[in-house]
Amino acid sequence: MARLNLWRWAVLGAAALYFLVPLAASVVFTVDVPGQGVTFDAYGRILSTDGFVTGLLLSLELAAATIAVVLLLMVPAMVALRLGVPRLRPVVEIVCALPLVVPPIAFVAGIGTVLKWGPEQLSRTPLFQTFVALQNPDFPIVLVLAYVVMALPFVYRALDAGLRAIDVPTLVEAARSCGANWPQALVRAVLPNLRGALLNASFLTLALVLGEFTVAQLLGFQPFAVWIVNVSGSQAQLSVAVSVLSLLVTWLLLLALAGVGGRTRPTSRG
Repeated sequence: MARLNLWRWAVLGAAALYFLVPLAASVVFTVDVPGQGVTFDAYGRILSTDGFVTGLLLSLELAAATIAVVLLLMVPAMVALRLGVPRLRPVVEIVCALPLVVPPIAFVAGIGTVLKWGPEQLSRTPLFQTFVALQNPDFPIVLVLAYVVMALPFVYRALDAGLRAIDVPTLVEAARSCGANWPQALVRAVLPNLRGALLNASFLTLALVLGEFTVAQLLGFQPFAVWIVNVSGSQAQLSVAVSVLSLLVTWLLLLALAGVGGRTRPTSRG
């Protein structure tokens, strides 16, 4: 037993060093200015830097839209899959895992080809304006569609784990026997028992959207991750300071998610 505890602490210590040493080095780089000593000017300049607020708000808007779309798409589909055709579960799992197999560079190349082909072939049809609206720089809907596809593997795993932990057929039958229709049964009986899974799926999607760079950069948009890379060429300390703060905020969101999920579990059992 003592050896097991020693091995456990050794693994935890190695993991802590793996994560904390680079983070500490990044913090030192942002506050140690040659010739000036320790200063926090890099953190003070974050809010006043051009493009920071715009890029962050754009990423948050894209994240909110992506979370809404992917949950509206996946939750009813997975509940229906579990109730009606469970034999198709392997097929749906493979389809949802495809974004992990296709490289992002190939994925964005396909999107770019479609976006170029559409206006050329549909310039005299009403669909031309649709392609223009998809690429609106103020809110690029094409990024939302791309992020929905990229988030499918993570959302599927989170929701699948949540659905496996509850008896969906019994919940739906109980709601239907009380006079609820199918949408009411889903909203009032199933979703309250999937709070933890929904929070996990939302957080994973949020982390994906905030950190995604390849698709947004190659399509010519500038959300938060692209802004960090662009500003690093001229203001390295500022970009690292923003990265450190975004990492800390992500950790805080994860802790808050764990706390909310822990409080909801006793309720779902009841």
